Amino acid sequence: MGAVLGVCTAAQLACCCGSAACSLCCAACPSCKNSTSSRIMYAVMMLLGTIVACIMLSPGLQSALEKVPFCEGEGAQSSITDPVAKSVQLDCSGIVGYLAVYRLCFAMSLFFFVMALLMVGVKTSKDPRAAIQNGFWGIKYLVLIGAIIGAFFIPHGNFGQVWMYFGMIGGFLFILIQLVLIIDFAHSWAEAWVDKYEETESKGWYCALLSFTFFNYALAITAVVLFYVFYTTTESCGLHKFFISFNLILCVLVSILSILPKVQDSQPRSGLLQASVITLYTMYLTWSAMTNAPQKNCKPDWDAIIDNGGKVTPTDGPVTHEPAFDGESIASLIIWFCCVLYSSMRTASNSQASKLTMSDKVLLKDDSSASGDPEAGDGHHVWDNEEDSVAYSWSFFHIMFGLATLYVMMTLTNWFTPNSDLTTLSSNVAAVWVKIVSSWICLALYCWTLVAPIILSNRTFD
Repeated sequence: MGAVLGVCTAAQLACCCGSAACSLCCAACPSCKNSTSSRIMYAVMMLLGTIVACIMLSPGLQSALEKVPFCEGEGAQSSITDPVAKSVQLDCSGIVGYLAVYRLCFAMSLFFFVMALLMVGVKTSKDPRAAIQNGFWGIKYLVLIGAIIGAFFIPHGNFGQVWMYFGMIGGFLFILIQLVLIIDFAHSWAEAWVDKYEETESKGWYCALLSFTFFNYALAITAVVLFYVFYTTTESCGLHKFFISFNLILCVLVSILSILPKVQDSQPRSGLLQASVITLYTMYLTWSAMTNAPQKNCKPDWDAIIDNGGKVTPTDGPVTHEPAFDGESIASLIIWFCCVLYSSMRTASNSQASKLTMSDKVLLKDDSSASGDPEAGDGHHVWDNEEDSVAYSWSFFHIMFGLATLYVMMTLTNWFTPNSDLTTLSSNVAAVWVKIVSSWICLALYCWTLVAPIILSNRTFD
């Protein structure tokens, strides 16, 4: 599957270079729907932007730029003797650090939101705007690069502080979309394996269900224990104790709800596997919230712990940071990337969960009955499967990617608040509540997928 998608993506990349390259690559490309290949191309575009943003946060990049002749810095100044060359030197400090990430993500999110406006009301690929959605990749990359360059000319002013609030709102909204995708994934995973077990009556599938359910719960319980050890070290950490205990109780209640007889009658495939996935994700959100807490004495100092042989040594005082990657940021990016790929390639099913969570609006519609044009070389081209109706909401897709870009921006800067001097960051109380509320919404949304068929008994969800 990965090889097929890779070839399809490469083919579309070549298609922006000219008709000759297009015909050659598409002749060698396995059959690929344009609804899938276009979404993957946009995912690649976002991934490339994320990689550039990560490079901008590299610790040694700013010192390296000081040695570049056209950048201001001690190394560059000492190596330049020509007064004309000195007069054209630029301040390159703005292309590194958290503010550079803000500017890059501003341009990327603006690109996707403009695309969302352009695609409003598109019903089929016969619409003239379909060419913009599924083609002109070279031009779109040039437009995006131009927008990124233009973003670096925005005056400093209050740009960082103002754009942070937009980033927090957009990041929170993407977390909600991410919740929908994860709940859909949990239900789809369990339903697929239960179907396999019922079809084959193999004990292997039954053992796999039990094993992964046990593994997920074991990870969640381990996480809870570690939270109590490292994030509740003093009496002033009462809020952390509340978060951990309250979410643990909610996860236990949700797990019990998933196996109640009435729920099993309305949804025979509902079980502990889905509940274990939601529980594990809730624990992740709890951990993510606590890492953003302003109280330094309620968070472990991992460097000090390693130096002291594992002893927790919290310290008091204000918390300021430079942008850096930590475990929470890496985990967030991994989950984000998996959700983006899942939304790009996953086909919406007709299950109750898909209808209750509205994930059928995010994912591709199932059009397995469609086929390519035999005269064009069936099985060796990217073919249009949206002549009758679009396989997904193009406008909503770009809105989702715009929000995902804002989520990446906040993740790379650890959801911190920029200080007025634009050089350091500080922990953000609002980010704590954004993630905790997200965990509660996640549990509530999963509960809704379980009880809705019982409450709304006069409606059918299959």
